Amino acid sequence: MGRCGLRPPGGTGTLERYPRGPAGPSFAGEGESVAEISGIVVDWGGVVTRSFAEGIAVWAADEGVDAAEFHAALGRLLGPAAVPGPVARQFHLVERGELPVSEFEGTLAALVRRSDGSHPVTEGLVERMFAPFTDEPAMVGLLRALRDAGLKVALLSNSWGHTYDRRGWEGLFDTVVISCEVGLRKPEPEIFRHTARLLDRRLEECVMVDDLGRNVRAARELGMAGVHHRTARETARALIPLLPPAGRQAVLDHLSAAPSGA
Repeated sequence: MGRCGLRPPGGTGTLERYPRGPAGPSFAGEGESVAEISGIVVDWGGVVTRSFAEGIAVWAADEGVDAAEFHAALGRLLGPAAVPGPVARQFHLVERGELPVSEFEGTLAALVRRSDGSHPVTEGLVERMFAPFTDEPAMVGLLRALRDAGLKVALLSNSWGHTYDRRGWEGLFDTVVISCEVGLRKPEPEIFRHTARLLDRRLEECVMVDDLGRNVRAARELGMAGVHHRTARETARALIPLLPPAGRQAVLDHLSAAPSGA
């Protein structure tokens, strides 16, 4: 499937609304029981793929721009201390499919300069940026093991409008939710509810695995379990106490077969 088209503001207008998770959910590690997890929801960039920093480093080198400058700009616009403004809002709009990708690419290009002072070529910038985001074999292997053990697996990704390479996804995910295709974005509560509904699971039966803490926190506030992803091995170990016996064994078998450090 190609890049997301422009959507009218306000989301899809067709998503079913269903109850929020209970207030004050308990989480693993807080000394309280949690629901047994049977639905695994994972982010794409930086979780299923190589890390965001690694992917951006490759793109920046190819583009002739400074990766550190780009990360600093994103931090100013989207970081914890960022003040909402019109430029940051463009990221939210494109993720919901409410802003043309070509317009968003102009915003991205303006954030960095080449050594000669010029900005990157705008056309095709998003595609070039995400081309280096190849699958992380250890994480893909973990997800396959979990699905083979009978757990449901969903991909939930905020998209800047690039084309995803979906080869192999039919055997990896039970459902795929791309922000700009549904008119919602993380950390908006409705996108987590929508994903759980597609998995035919209650929110309390799902875990969100994401490399952004704000998305993990948002999922937890709705009653989901949450794992802040850093490496496939760390995530696998964090999942073990949350899973039913078959899932725990699948993770242990995967870890024992994986090369050390993977």
